[in-house]
Amino acid sequence: MKIPHYSKIHNRFKINGYHYNQQDLTQVAHSFIKEGAAYEEVIGAFLLDWLDTSPTINVNTSGSTGIPKTIQVSKQAMVHSAVRTGEYFGLEVGDRALHCLPVDYIAGKMMLVRAMILGLDMHMMEPRLELNSFDGNYDFCAMIPLQAKNTLPKIGQIKTLLIGGAPISSFLRTALAAAATDAYETYGMTETLTHIAVSKIVVPQQPFEVLPEIRIATDADDCLQIEAPHLSQTPIQTEDIVSLVDSQRFILIGRKNNVINSGGKKLFPESLEQELGDIHMPFFFAAQPDSELGEKLILLVASETETPATIRKKLSPVLESESFRFLKEIYTLPSFVYTPTGKIDRPSTLKLL
Repeated sequence: MKIPHYSKIHNRFKINGYHYNQQDLTQVAHSFIKEGAAYEEVIGAFLLDWLDTSPTINVNTSGSTGIPKTIQVSKQAMVHSAVRTGEYFGLEVGDRALHCLPVDYIAGKMMLVRAMILGLDMHMMEPRLELNSFDGNYDFCAMIPLQAKNTLPKIGQIKTLLIGGAPISSFLRTALAAAATDAYETYGMTETLTHIAVSKIVVPQQPFEVLPEIRIATDADDCLQIEAPHLSQTPIQTEDIVSLVDSQRFILIGRKNNVINSGGKKLFPESLEQELGDIHMPFFFAAQPDSELGEKLILLVASETETPATIRKKLSPVLESESFRFLKEIYTLPSFVYTPTGKIDRPSTLKLL
């Protein structure tokens, strides 16, 4: 497909089943801002930003890997990303898409851009963690893992489902692999305008495969470097440690700034979390300063009823394995702190101890 100019709204684009041209869309945006619910006000503001003459748009990062910030991105680069996604997943003009992500952030914005550029029929829902009210079948949707978990009874109504924003638990992976939907785990960030690589959700987990026109490499610390000419003239440096399978595929190990150095042993919290699996409670591994080890490995669990002792007892068969021999402490908290996009805010949660 030829890459259209960002100012060209597809003549088959619809919102909630109704066709809108560019002039109509401006009126809809003003209506959302003036009379809509809070999430519709954000949609209206984004539509006005998209329809103005500026070639760029401001996008907020979620802050899950540092201090939230606002960055400026090219509208034409967003169009390029939308077209490549449409080609990769075989989206066609008139396909029904379900939008259930906040438009405050890049994932929600890109769902709208895909619809406007590809001519999709976009059905809007309030971005809640529980999506029990949608009816009918959809060709395309993107969710965060918690939304997908809470929507499992209806997940078969979605033909192609993208899951991103947070790690997928072993329970959810198994459930999605068995569901009547083509579900994909995505890898990306605000700077890459959502995903640049995907992995079909099956058991066991498969490596991420980059989309066409994307090239990957690693630096001296094994952190992923992304070459995407339509996004940046220079490689995009990430803080994600990976293992390259080949020139098109990689295995995500964990974030560089999450690595725990315990007595000279490097521990990767994300890998340990994958191995521990789904314990039916939110959890994550982290580090605490230790006079002997430098850093000690700890496990935090969100529960109002369990204690560290009961958790250790329930998990004893797993925690006795070699992978967890460095675990020194288990802590429980009534709840964790989350980012606006549904990720566990690890630094803020650790401050609650």
